[in-house]
Amino acid sequence: MHEYDVTLKNVLTHAGAGAIARITGSPIERWHNVELPETRNLRVDLLGETATGDLIHMEIQRSNDPEIIWRMIDYGSAIRRKFGKWPQQCVLYVGDEPLRMPGRFDNGSIAIGFRLTDVRDLDGEALLASPCLEDNILAILTRLHDQREAVKRIVQAIAASEPSRHAAALKELTFLGGLRKLGSVIIEEAGKVPVFDDIIDHDLLGPVLLRGRVEGREEGRVEGREEGRVEGVIEGERRSLRRLIEQRFGPLPAWARERLDVLTAPQIEQSQLLVLNARSLDDILR
Repeated sequence: MHEYDVTLKNVLTHAGAGAIARITGSPIERWHNVELPETRNLRVDLLGETATGDLIHMEIQRSNDPEIIWRMIDYGSAIRRKFGKWPQQCVLYVGDEPLRMPGRFDNGSIAIGFRLTDVRDLDGEALLASPCLEDNILAILTRLHDQREAVKRIVQAIAASEPSRHAAALKELTFLGGLRKLGSVIIEEAGKVPVFDDIIDHDLLGPVLLRGRVEGREEGRVEGREEGRVEGVIEGERRSLRRLIEQRFGPLPAWARERLDVLTAPQIEQSQLLVLNARSLDDILR
């Protein structure tokens, strides 16, 4: 499962998050195991239940899928067989391209549809003002009048939260901010407030967010000019990632070294952030 999906699920399902009701139209009372007994082993993104017993099924999409209506029908049928009732269905679109997916099928004799929400259409200001930190983080994906100011407010909200939440919250913000190309802005703003001190002291996440980047830039300056500098940054971050992985899991086997050697710069950055919660090398280098 892609790390963006995991992060979004964590943010959306956090107790107290108000965004889920804005997207689905109903607050969720509890969440269900989403692996459905099917020949194809269907796995939905999110399946929740309201206080009145209604089922809410949500899929998270980062790209336009012209076949989404048929997938939703498959999911709805499987949920119906397992729980005995058809769910209210919605798709949350978080991609950068304009939303072009169909939300309804009607051939004259059969009509079926689902709620289709572009995350950018959510009220970003309302999410930023929410007392729930996960709502604040989700706001980074909405249409914001001033993205840097929004990042600053979210980082300040992280700083005001319980210290035990700082690392995970900043990681979530960094992941989701990457969907809007705001990673560098997040790191810069985080460096201006006390929350960054908490993170930089973390033995795994701190080096990922700061030291690896600094080492990479310094090595880039030594190794060459323009082209060489870029390559030096990448190699510096690759070495930093290897040290982090070895600190967590020990010496790398041959397949892991080979995989690490061909990672692109964005893949290296994503892998660095996975080290903190990874349970195996596969989770980082798959």
